[in-house]
Amino acid sequence: MAAKRPSRSSSASSARPAARAARKAPAKTVAKGPAKARAKLPRKVAAGTRPATTKLAKAKASAKAKASAKAPPALAQVVLAALEDMKAVNVKAMDVRGITDITDMMVVASGTSDRHVKSIADRVVQRCKEAGYRPYGIEGERDGEWVLLDLNDVVLHVMLPRVREFYALEKLWEKGAAKGS
Repeated sequence: MAAKRPSRSSSASSARPAARAARKAPAKTVAKGPAKARAKLPRKVAAGTRPATTKLAKAKASAKAKASAKAPPALAQVVLAALEDMKAVNVKAMDVRGITDITDMMVVASGTSDRHVKSIADRVVQRCKEAGYRPYGIEGERDGEWVLLDLNDVVLHVMLPRVREFYALEKLWEKGAAKGS
């Protein structure tokens, strides 16, 4: 036997549309009194003027302007400072812009041991990241005899003295510079 549905009364059907309408329309809050209305509304500023600020806000704004005015140090300066900091031996920086399109500057440095070579390369990478420069590639860290660090505008070779003497990169690039000019 089918259950009977309760019949709808006219008062129940008229209450439902009103409830639906109340759910759809957001409730409007009206501030009582002029003071509360002013507190909730954003302050309007006349065109061409600035709102009054506190001394602290002014100090923060000037500090922010000074910080943004400082340009990051040049990549070559960051690399050379890191090499000096780690006491790299026999550092030589060569401008190779006229010789090759690969990089602008080639830096060759030596370390006293394989650990020293690795730590020099690690420190250069760390300092470059701190300055906002991302290394594109690092090769030879596992062996530590010759670490090549590609920073796009600067290519750094950190080698053991015997490896550096064998490959003689400085002579290769200096001869190329003499030939190209």
